[in-house]
Amino acid sequence: MDTNAVVQAAEPAPLMDTAMAVGMEYGVKIIAALLVLVIGMWIAKAIRKGVAKLMQRRNVDPTLISFVSSLLYVALQVFVIVAALEKLDIRTTSFIAILGAAGLAVGLALQGSLSNFAAGVLMIIFKPFKVGDFVEAGGVAGSVVEIGIFTTILNTPDNKKVIVPNAHATGGNITNFNANGTRRVDLVAGISYGDDIDKAKAVIKAILDADARILKDPVPTVAVVAMADSSVNIVVRPWVKGSDYWGVYFDTTEAIKKKFDENDITIPFPQRDVHIYEHKND
Repeated sequence: MDTNAVVQAAEPAPLMDTAMAVGMEYGVKIIAALLVLVIGMWIAKAIRKGVAKLMQRRNVDPTLISFVSSLLYVALQVFVIVAALEKLDIRTTSFIAILGAAGLAVGLALQGSLSNFAAGVLMIIFKPFKVGDFVEAGGVAGSVVEIGIFTTILNTPDNKKVIVPNAHATGGNITNFNANGTRRVDLVAGISYGDDIDKAKAVIKAILDADARILKDPVPTVAVVAMADSSVNIVVRPWVKGSDYWGVYFDTTEAIKKKFDENDITIPFPQRDVHIYEHKND
């Protein structure tokens, strides 16, 4: 029997053993990575659904629920993928560093958008106003049509659509004209110095009492507020529901003018006396 042939036939055995050992080692790692990936993704979905349900129970705005749950789900997916790669002995330190640098660069590039996003989240959480309210924010007054993550859409009284960045809306004072349910109408009626003040006040009070839109509580204020250059000014301050404000404002102004005319109460206008002196030359 040839000894060399026996040796050559026996040589492949160690190579096979090595290949099987390597295959077993990496096979186990691949299976472990797949298990981490599958189970991790399932847990990520479960966490996403749980967070969404919790926020729904707390009556959080649907827009914020969708955004936060999606953002959380993406972050968990990245974490699971990194963990799966670690099981394959793939170094992820550089990968994480690249992601961090990319995130920093994107953050700097989108600095304005991120500030609008942060402001939008705060607006949705604290709710300084809601859709349908008439507000003044970011230098614009109008009815709120939509509150988004980055912008707020308003319709002005003359039916213009204005898109206000959320950072601008929250960067200054916000006036919500509907927040308290009621508003005070502020009017000033001027009468001449020769008219009867008590009579004028009685006429105004009769106008207010006849308007069902004007609230009885608080009691409307009708009082002399100033003795101006050309008139005695009477302040008229009834309280109304927010939705009735402009109707009462316009109707009351017109009614005061008509009733003053009917009762011979003069509404003065600015007057100027001009004195002419004759200068005689010597």
